[in-house]
Amino acid sequence: MKPQLLTAFCWSGLALTIATAQDASDRAWVIDTQQEWQQHTSKHNGLEFTEGMARPTAEQATLSSKLKTFDTKRTAASIVVEQSPEWLNWEQTPNLGPVNLGDAPVFLQLGPDNYWMFGRYGGGRGKNNRAGFKPQKATLEGFDIPLLTTPFANQFDAPGGLKPRLGGYHAWQSKDMVNWVHHGPITEKFAAWMTTAEYADGKAYFYYDFPNDQDPHVYVDADLFDGLPGENKGMAYDDPTHGSDCAIIRDLDGKFHLILEDWSPINAQTHAWDSPLAVHAVSDDGLQNFKALAPPVDQRTKPTGKIGTYKHPHWVKENPERFKTNIAEYEIHKPEQNAYGDWAAISIGGQYYLFCDYDPADSKKMSVGWFTSKTIDGPFQWCGNIGQGHPDPDIMFAEGKFYLATQQKMDFVSPGPWVEEVQVRVGVDTNNDQTIDQWSDWQTVKERYDYVKGFAKQVARTPAQADVSSLPAGYGFQFEVKIKDTTKNKSKPVLDKVTLAFEAE
Repeated sequence: MKPQLLTAFCWSGLALTIATAQDASDRAWVIDTQQEWQQHTSKHNGLEFTEGMARPTAEQATLSSKLKTFDTKRTAASIVVEQSPEWLNWEQTPNLGPVNLGDAPVFLQLGPDNYWMFGRYGGGRGKNNRAGFKPQKATLEGFDIPLLTTPFANQFDAPGGLKPRLGGYHAWQSKDMVNWVHHGPITEKFAAWMTTAEYADGKAYFYYDFPNDQDPHVYVDADLFDGLPGENKGMAYDDPTHGSDCAIIRDLDGKFHLILEDWSPINAQTHAWDSPLAVHAVSDDGLQNFKALAPPVDQRTKPTGKIGTYKHPHWVKENPERFKTNIAEYEIHKPEQNAYGDWAAISIGGQYYLFCDYDPADSKKMSVGWFTSKTIDGPFQWCGNIGQGHPDPDIMFAEGKFYLATQQKMDFVSPGPWVEEVQVRVGVDTNNDQTIDQWSDWQTVKERYDYVKGFAKQVARTPAQADVSSLPAGYGFQFEVKIKDTTKNKSKPVLDKVTLAFEAE
């Protein structure tokens, strides 16, 4: 290309960029960054601006923007409020699921009124009186199959639930998250270290470690009602690290994403078999050809270059053909590291969350922790933690709420990342005199969540939006926000972004 043509091309590209930016600013007024919050706010009370967000410092707070002016008239269409994705809006709830569900719980949501929970069949977390118990025929709303009562509260046996136990995981189904129908085994004993599940094209994918903490394997089951395991597809991912305890989640393109532990930088034996480092691998079908990507979580401290060892109790015992020793090496890091593991995943409107064990470096008090990212490719940022004990958590959207189950005697429920309460109104300067002539009514806004057809772990998000299209056209606009923290937990209505959109000319 000739120099003068290249120069002309560059200038035309710059002009196009400027024009595109101008078009975007004409269509919407966006406040998103730390600078924008400070620059476009005229007054506020009970708020501080930190990390690009407006964070309440009191139970109630208010904010008024400056007047945003334009050379020509335009009409406001809507105002959208986005909150911090940190998701601290959790309350403790009695144990979820069947009282006799043992070991680490695994969830699957298959649409409205179709919720599944998987675990080992045993004494679990409740008491029962089996002595002299005689099952009786029963009916349960929404189920048109033969059912029998059981000695367990709110639990019934379907025909599949009467099949012989195989020493692995079992399936329970609910339509209300209260009553549970037992459908029997889904894995065999060698597959008892089940960690996660997904659903695609009418089939359930059950991932298990074999041996414990190694190499995700998978069953594919097209019939969850028959009380029989599906087809064992064997190893799904030949993990070059130690750790596994994977999570699985399909993105909206249908690709399967594994999140696994990587014990290479830590003595996992002394850190609850968890690690500061995670592995991310992706596959088209969830069965094979997983490709490793960048780590989604990497909280390693400084490597020393020294190598240590630890011993795992299960590897040789469970799979002697593949493992000739229980001894593994790791690189010693200093100072002591936080450790995370037993991953679980969910996505809300494209915002991805990873829930996990949290074993802090300065404490032996474990709890549930979680990270978040705007994409599955990460990196994921730390959000917070709740509860106590070794959790092995899983999470599911059901009945309009989010349920977080652990293997401890405590579970949690949340209405979602949105925290009540936020009210907004918009004012317009109709005659270009730099003052507001008309305000919209105050409107309470909130996000809403719903199922995504065909996906068990993708949740749809409807933005927190107020319609202000009834306002007249004008040369200037201003908005005001009133915030009230109505929760008893540590969450607060933290404002991340505000977008005032205008109607197309």
